[in-house]
Amino acid sequence: MAQARAVLIKAPHRLDVVPDQPRRPEAGEALVRIAWAGICGSDREVLAGHRPAQYVSYPLVPGHEWSGTVVEVGPGVPADLLGRKVVGEGFRSCLRCAACRRGETNLCDAGYQETGFTEPGAWADYLTLPARLLHVLPADADLRAAAVLEPAACIASACLRAATVPGERVAVVGAGTLGLLAVQLLAAASPSELVVVHTRAAREGLAVECGATALVTPDRVGELAGRFDAVIEAAGAPGTARLATTLARRGGRVVLTGLTTADDDPPTPADIVLNELTLYSVFGASSGAWQHAVRAFASGVLRPGLLVTHEIALDDVAEAFRVLDEERDSVVKVLLKP
Repeated sequence: MAQARAVLIKAPHRLDVVPDQPRRPEAGEALVRIAWAGICGSDREVLAGHRPAQYVSYPLVPGHEWSGTVVEVGPGVPADLLGRKVVGEGFRSCLRCAACRRGETNLCDAGYQETGFTEPGAWADYLTLPARLLHVLPADADLRAAAVLEPAACIASACLRAATVPGERVAVVGAGTLGLLAVQLLAAASPSELVVVHTRAAREGLAVECGATALVTPDRVGELAGRFDAVIEAAGAPGTARLATTLARRGGRVVLTGLTTADDDPPTPADIVLNELTLYSVFGASSGAWQHAVRAFASGVLRPGLLVTHEIALDDVAEAFRVLDEERDSVVKVLLKP
C-alpha cells in the first residue's frame, strides 16, 4: 500500500496534510478506500473552533460526507462486501438503548460519537469504520455524486417529517446543498407547487433543474404568506425559521433543520399556536433516513451530482476553504479528491 495521507486539524485554525497509516479493520469493521469527501458548514466550524465542545474532539481527521470502495474487512464481516461501492452513516449509535430501538439512531442515549467529529473521518485516503454503518450502492453508482448522500440523508429526515402528498403546495427556505436536495426529494411526491426562497435569484436555474417550480427572493415572501401546506427550512440563517412559519398556511406543517445564532428572531408561540402549525425539527439522520436517501439515489430520483460545483485535490484542502470563504456566490458543494 502506497503512503497514505490524511487531513489533520490539530486544534482550531491548524490544518495540515500528514502521512497516515490506515488502521486494519478489527472484528465487525471494514476498511474503505475513499473516492470523494465533501466539505460542509460544520467542517468550517471545526476549523474555526466554533463547534460546541461536546460535538468535536481535537486532534481530528474531519470528513463525514464521503463515498468509497471496501478494500478489506475484519472478522465477522461478509467477504462479499469486498470491492463494493459504499457510503456510510456517521453516528456511532449503540443499537441497544431505547432511542436506537425506536429507530432513532441519531438520538442514541449512549452519547454523541460521529465520524469526522469525534472519530476519524474521511478526509484521507482510507477510513476504517464499523461495517454495520455501510450502505452498499449499485455497481454502476457514480461515487462523485454519492459523496453528497450524507446531507441527502439529513434532509431526507426533514422530508419524511413533512410527509407531503401529491398536489400539495410546498416551499423550501434555502437553496444551498440541503435545500436543493430537499427540492429533489419533494419533487418526487408531485406537489402542485414547489417554491424555493433564496437570497440570490441567480440560483433559480439550478433550483428549477432540481424540480422547483420557481425561486423567489425574501423580499417577495409577503406575497406568499400563508400559502403552503408544508415548509422545510434548510438555510439556518437569522430569521429563516420565522420566515418558514410565515409561509405555512393555517394548520400547515413546518420542519426546521438549521441552527442560528443567539440573536436570531425566532417564531413566537403565538405564531405557532394561533395558526395551529405542526412544527418539527431534525438532528442529523437516522438509519431509516439514510435508507430513504440511498434508495432515492439508486432509483435516479435523487441526483446529488447536480450540486457539485468544485472538485479539489486532498493535498489542496486549504484552497477548498479559501473557495468557501471567498467565492460563496458560486459554491454549492465542494468535494475533496484523495
